[in-house]
Amino acid sequence: MGIVLNQSFKNTLVLFLGFAIGGINVLFLYTHFLQDDYYGLVTFLLSTASILLPLLVFGMQHTVIKFFSAYKTKKEQDEFLMSTIFVPLLIIVPLGLIGMIAYENIANWLSKENTIIKPYSYLIFLVAIFMGYFEVFYSWTKIRMQSVFGNFIKEIFARILATFLLIAVYFELLTNEQFIYAITFVYFVRMLLMMGYALSIYRPALVFKLPKNFKEIVSYSFYIILAGSAATILLEIDKFMIPQLKQIAQVAYYSVGIYIASVVAIPSRAMQQIISPITAKELNANNLKEVESLYKKSSINLLVAGGLLFLLINLNVKDLYLIINKPEFSVGILIVLLISIAELYKLALGTNGAILVNSKYYKVFFYFSIAMAASVILLNKWLIAVFGIDGAALATLIVVLVFSTVKILYIQQKMHMQPFSRNTVIVLVVIAVLYLSFNFWNFTFHPVINIVLKTLIISVIYGIVIFKLKVSNDIQDAYAKYVK
Repeated sequence: MGIVLNQSFKNTLVLFLGFAIGGINVLFLYTHFLQDDYYGLVTFLLSTASILLPLLVFGMQHTVIKFFSAYKTKKEQDEFLMSTIFVPLLIIVPLGLIGMIAYENIANWLSKENTIIKPYSYLIFLVAIFMGYFEVFYSWTKIRMQSVFGNFIKEIFARILATFLLIAVYFELLTNEQFIYAITFVYFVRMLLMMGYALSIYRPALVFKLPKNFKEIVSYSFYIILAGSAATILLEIDKFMIPQLKQIAQVAYYSVGIYIASVVAIPSRAMQQIISPITAKELNANNLKEVESLYKKSSINLLVAGGLLFLLINLNVKDLYLIINKPEFSVGILIVLLISIAELYKLALGTNGAILVNSKYYKVFFYFSIAMAASVILLNKWLIAVFGIDGAALATLIVVLVFSTVKILYIQQKMHMQPFSRNTVIVLVVIAVLYLSFNFWNFTFHPVINIVLKTLIISVIYGIVIFKLKVSNDIQDAYAKYVK
């Protein structure tokens, strides 16, 4: 776990800084500098682009990680990497032409409930291309075990530029409409920077020959593209469907709650950047013992880290909304709890997803993802109508709990490994006890002081209890190494 912990630690720092900058943007600048409708519009455009992303690049960001370590010569590696650039064009170009011909019908459908969407509909396709190629080039650096810079560009660079653009809106240097186009350009620049960095690490020869196992690559990519699209639907479909059923401003209120809850996922996002290619490498070498070791270690370590974030977020959320000082946004408090529970459970799965995607059972990942996507769409349509935006969060939680459990059972049956241990139960009990103990304990000071005090008290208690219980060898070793 050495390189995993090293890169994960750096990625975690980047992610926390990115989330801090993003938090300022999402909680304060977007909410106060941009009109609610335009904030909802930005969220809708980016979420819809994310749904298109896997389709446009044919799942190549996952294909790179899956197959690269199987090639032994530079010639084979170069042929493979160049194919990951050109193959997506076989989808992008025809879809672009179809989109141009049918643009009016597509735009009218998207803007049926909210006419503000129509003039910007074409930006969805452009942003999806920029996002897609960013991920492809990012995967080039991951296979070289260099994930930190890409993480920086992804999590910090774009958010810093968004901060400046929002400030420009505040000082009337940009209009709300111009801000939409400026954000699109940010994603274009982000893609170019990632491409430049990827080529500086490894520059493949310019060859147009398809890899020998191209048929296998296409087969894998076909399943992954659909599975990736379905997985993205699980994450983004609620922000796409809400404007079809409610006013677009509701997306803004929902997205703030989602953003706050997504902080719980930071440890997983940091570790997955480096542990996914390692898992693929070990699976290609049929080293199942090491795969199982990574599975268990990642599960308990992510659960411990995510558990603290879960407590800090949910026990401070009311004060946080008071600081935002926009009462209409406080409808997201329940959303924060529901989504953070879902994120915490996903953390406990460890490398479950990486094992499924990179193993010979990758096809079942496709079926799971399709079933999840269909379920969340149906539940969203029903629960949003009944409970409003809270229903969207509830739909996500139900789907995550059910299908994550199914994935655990599937890997247990096929590969005879599962992530949990007695320590998993101990950590969950600690989290539950602390949550119930502090949930009704509120200070009467200024919200900022309340958050600082609660954060210090909870962090100290949680840290001491987790350390004394010795639930993770990696945490004990890290303490022994760095504290001494």
